[in-house]
Amino acid sequence: MGALIFYTAIYFLGYYAAHLLNLIIGGTLIRNRRISGLLAVFMVSLVHGYKVISTTPPHGHDEEISHALGFYIILPIIVIVIAVAIRIWQESGDRDIP
Repeated sequence: MGALIFYTAIYFLGYYAAHLLNLIIGGTLIRNRRISGLLAVFMVSLVHGYKVISTTPPHGHDEEISHALGFYIILPIIVIVIAVAIRIWQESGDRDIP
């Protein structure tokens, strides 16, 4: 649950950073802020995954690396990607309705 909240916060930081950059420039440099939020999530997940793989687990944790990668990195990213894809799909459907 904590990893999902962490990656959701990273997504919104990337989303609003793209929005702020567009406001500062005064034009549209980044058209799709949702994709920029996902890119931020992917970049942080790569660093997080490298950190999980390269360090030894703490004492008392008998979890394997694959379990840690799947539960703390891959699962939250899949949930966020599905939520963003559904939101993009809903917005594209709203444009068709007059």
